[in-house]
Amino acid sequence: MTPDQLINQDSGNVEYYTPDEVLACVHLMFPVIDLDPASNEIANQSVKAKRYFTKEDDALTQEWIADTVWLNHPFNKGELACKPKCIKKICNDPTYYKYRGHCITEDIASNGDWVDYYLNQFALGNFKEAMNITFVNSSEAWCQKLLNAGISCFIDGRTHFKDPKGNVKKGATKGCFITYLGHRTKEFKTIFSTLGVVK
Repeated sequence: MTPDQLINQDSGNVEYYTPDEVLACVHLMFPVIDLDPASNEIANQSVKAKRYFTKEDDALTQEWIADTVWLNHPFNKGELACKPKCIKKICNDPTYYKYRGHCITEDIASNGDWVDYYLNQFALGNFKEAMNITFVNSSEAWCQKLLNAGISCFIDGRTHFKDPKGNVKKGATKGCFITYLGHRTKEFKTIFSTLGVVK
């Protein structure tokens, strides 16, 4: 599977870290990031969040209590775990075009799952301000929810994320946008207008 397929929602390697030029703006807006709900030790060397949840922490079962949240969630279409004695073509038929060659034992959260949880945590008042980055896919319900939830910066050109070794991964087929939730919309526009159109 190629990087462009992965970044377009297919399950697989989801370790894509936020580019430095984006984080530079994030840190101007949030000099202190209290929580990154989808991270690890390597990614946090750049994000510099005071606290973060790893895959093992399962952020979608946690309360996101914080003043500021930065979220670069795993891009996934989502998949349900296989049942015992799985007979799915995707797991067991090498001639199937989506064959992965193994069964999964736990559900994989989708973009919609992440966005719904993110917006719900904000609605509950668990955090005061937040920003998230994801690719633009306006035909999807989860994308429309973000567009309606706050002010967004549509990053010029394609956004090339980094791998765990710090290498820039080319091949993204879609642009990305950053959505801000909170009351400092003018400040967000001033800072992020350097990256793209803010609406």
